[in-house]
Amino acid sequence: MKVENRVMPDENQIKAMMSDPGPDGPIVMVNLLKFRDKAAYKDGSDADLSGREAYARYGAGVAPLIEKHGGRLIFAGPVTFLTLGFAEEMWDQIALVEYPNRKALFDMSTSEAYQAISHHRDAGLEGQLNIETTPDFVLGN
Repeated sequence: MKVENRVMPDENQIKAMMSDPGPDGPIVMVNLLKFRDKAAYKDGSDADLSGREAYARYGAGVAPLIEKHGGRLIFAGPVTFLTLGFAEEMWDQIALVEYPNRKALFDMSTSEAYQAISHHRDAGLEGQLNIETTPDFVLGN
């Protein structure tokens, strides 16, 4: 299995997301995040920040946007141990975010408000995987 972290989806992934409404009902995005050692803002600013610190700026700005588009942060935390399998290099953090549907995710990520904060994400991330999933069941039901 080949795994490739990226900061942005490629053209084919964007086209597929735009043309397919996705599953009916909620989706949960599994975000596997790999941070840069040092933030890399295009204008050279804030060179003393770590990638994690730059991404935290993005996180503070994106949280209200997720909620505005009907979503919610389910979980976010550092990756601390690989208990099964093998990965040449581990991700630094995982985040699980639920959206009412794929359109809500697309609308949020193409909004002007998102574009205004996305430079923090770009500066902080070395790469990531975003995996869309749908709930089969809810614990406790």
